[in-house]
Amino acid sequence: MRYAQGGGLTDAERATRERLRLLAVERFEGGQKNAEIAVALRISVRSVERWRQAWRESGEAGLLSKGSPGRPLLGEAQIVRLDRELERGPLAHGWADQRWTLARIKTVIGRLFHVSYTLEGTWRLLKRHGWSWQQPARRAIERDDDAVEVWKKETWPRVRALRRSAKPGSSSRTKQGNR
Repeated sequence: MRYAQGGGLTDAERATRERLRLLAVERFEGGQKNAEIAVALRISVRSVERWRQAWRESGEAGLLSKGSPGRPLLGEAQIVRLDRELERGPLAHGWADQRWTLARIKTVIGRLFHVSYTLEGTWRLLKRHGWSWQQPARRAIERDDDAVEVWKKETWPRVRALRRSAKPGSSSRTKQGNR
């Protein structure tokens, strides 16, 4: 049985749910009604109905846990290869600058191993294997703090888009204010 949301369960919790389903099988074989089983096992009648249906179609095997619904994981050899590829840098993989982003790493994983991760899954993979996000230890020598302040005070206010007024509008094409 696989739960729609994956259950977010540990192996022990999945085993507990499987034991409940197998207890229900014993009661199915004993001829008990769905409502009685639901009360005895403290679960919903709908769950018992689904389990009974799966039991009729596939027997006890239809109620066994199918394991974690997690994403396909890269093996250790693939992690080592990914590490080597990341050390080569983004330039070696076709990007114009030397910045690794999660989206780029996700793309590299897909190209190399034909495995699809989400951005969050990519971050978790990297974190799990000891990689971390990087931040410069100090500011660039070329940075001119005075020029940055001038830009913030003079240029940014001119460039920033002006906000519209908060009055109600109209979607009419013939109304004067909408042209």
